[in-house]
Amino acid sequence: MATLCFFRFWLGFGIGGDYPLSATIMSEYANKKTRGAFIAAVFAMQGTGILAGGIVAIIVSSIFDKQFPAPAYQVDAKASLPVEADYIWRIIVIFGAIPAALTYYWRMKMPETARYTALVEKNAERAAADMSKVLNKEIKAETEMVERMTTDESNSFGLFSMKFLKRHGLPLLGTTSTWFLLDIAFYSQNLFQKDIFTAIGWIPPSQTMSASEEVFKIARAQTLIALCSTVPGYWFTVAFIDIMGRWAIQMMGFFFMTVFMFAIAFPYNYWSKKENRIGFVIMYALTFFFANFGPNSTTFIVPAEIFPARLRSTCHGISAAAGKAGAIIGAFGFLYAAQNQDPKKTDHGYPAGIGVKNSLIVLGVINFIGMLFTFLVPEPNGKSLEELSGENDGDVEEEKVYPQEGNNRSVPV
Repeated sequence: MATLCFFRFWLGFGIGGDYPLSATIMSEYANKKTRGAFIAAVFAMQGTGILAGGIVAIIVSSIFDKQFPAPAYQVDAKASLPVEADYIWRIIVIFGAIPAALTYYWRMKMPETARYTALVEKNAERAAADMSKVLNKEIKAETEMVERMTTDESNSFGLFSMKFLKRHGLPLLGTTSTWFLLDIAFYSQNLFQKDIFTAIGWIPPSQTMSASEEVFKIARAQTLIALCSTVPGYWFTVAFIDIMGRWAIQMMGFFFMTVFMFAIAFPYNYWSKKENRIGFVIMYALTFFFANFGPNSTTFIVPAEIFPARLRSTCHGISAAAGKAGAIIGAFGFLYAAQNQDPKKTDHGYPAGIGVKNSLIVLGVINFIGMLFTFLVPEPNGKSLEELSGENDGDVEEEKVYPQEGNNRSVPV
């Protein structure tokens, strides 16, 4: 247990810490016309990981199910979980370490962004040298321009200052609250798909399967949802974010998540019938589609654009931390809330809850509240990072400090 807790700590500290870094790095390297698509493409790799994880789980559990066949739990509870089955989750976790190890070298070699080096470390020459290496093109540092921006008293406020609160307080509240609310609903749906699919009869009850067979069928159902709705949602965001804008996509996503959640929750008894399960699965999949073609993507993108360079990754990290707090509430809250209202029908060791139907209604309400808090989020589409953060206040021409390279790409120095 101690080893697992230590692993989870470093997973959150390392991989979680890369959330704000990857978003900020991409936002500061991209130009304002395609910045949204580039950051969204970074986040869309999460969908690829979800799909890959499901495929690995299917393959590993299938191999173990064939090599070590076991009876169903209701036939022989002890024999349904053979000793060899304990290796299934271990092997799946090992596969998850491979991409992290592969990216370690390149992450260590990656220089700081030029905006950070110039505006935070106040080293315009090194920023220009770093960009020259990245672009294979000679970049001249505009030292005087950078000095003007870094010595401007209007940009010297800290995170815990009244000036920050006045300039960025409401946007930070918007990014933290919407990410928090989104993750309550999103992680509830992700972590307890098996309970919902079992409730509508899409996968068999767990007592009718062996351990490895249950892993296989759950992974297969989750991978199908990811393939048909989750992954396409990410790439719809990549395609349309610089056309529609962040605010519109986030509002649309929350709206349709609310609509489809209510559409499956209120007539839940109808959808739980065997002949109607396909309709339920389709609408349930659409909630995932509009989560990713919606707030699950935009809550990652917007905090990397609207805050000053010296506070950008910090504010993104605060927003992401609020999201993880929502994920914790969603995971544990739904676990208890979705229990049957009849104490005799709850899972062993759990008190009676409000049931799956009422839990889905609560998630629909949470999505609606997310719509309301979206009004606090500004629209960054088509604006430079300096214009959004107010770092130059219109006194410095952006193209002089951040000269343009071919194809309208920003070269921050």
